[in-house]
Amino acid sequence: MPSIIHIETATEACSCALSSDGKVLLNKENRKGQSHAMSLGVFVEEIMQFIRDNRMKIDAVSVSSGPGSYTGLRIGVSEAKGLSYGLDIPLIAIPTHKIMAWMMKDKVEFGSLLCPMIDARRMEVYTTIFDTNLNVIRATSADIVNEGSYAGLLEKQKIIFFGNGAEKCKKTITHPNAFFVSGVKPQASAMVALAENAFSGGDFVDS
Repeated sequence: MPSIIHIETATEACSCALSSDGKVLLNKENRKGQSHAMSLGVFVEEIMQFIRDNRMKIDAVSVSSGPGSYTGLRIGVSEAKGLSYGLDIPLIAIPTHKIMAWMMKDKVEFGSLLCPMIDARRMEVYTTIFDTNLNVIRATSADIVNEGSYAGLLEKQKIIFFGNGAEKCKKTITHPNAFFVSGVKPQASAMVALAENAFSGGDFVDS
């Protein structure tokens, strides 16, 4: 199994993790926001020092690819590309919504749909809807949320809404099959299995 560096900066949380053989060896995170450029550089240096101290061979770097904050994503992707080039290792891009859905898939009732929401502006959110096997039920889109949003799907089954865009939708989406979970933010430590699957399948992007 590969050893991979993971970077996640799509929202107000900034995190970086190191995994090997499916296990997280080191995880660094700042959930306070507004300091991605400074925090990520420190986190990466700490992880690189751990790698040098333990004489590890790194096989790839994975990065959360959005949607999300333009500034945050730019910082994360730039750092990941730099590591990929400097260490001569493949670059893996993982959609941010997929990371969030992975974090929730085992915490909800089977048959429910997962709708990670990333805040955009006013009543707009970026969403993708997944089933609990992470199959995409509704492709990524920028939605202006109103009372009728997702009505067709909500008539058929429960939808779990979460992420930093979900909070502002609570009072608008009031269907009895709509459930909201607070405090879910994408994390580098949640990227391990997704990145390893991509690595095994040779699913890389240009650095």
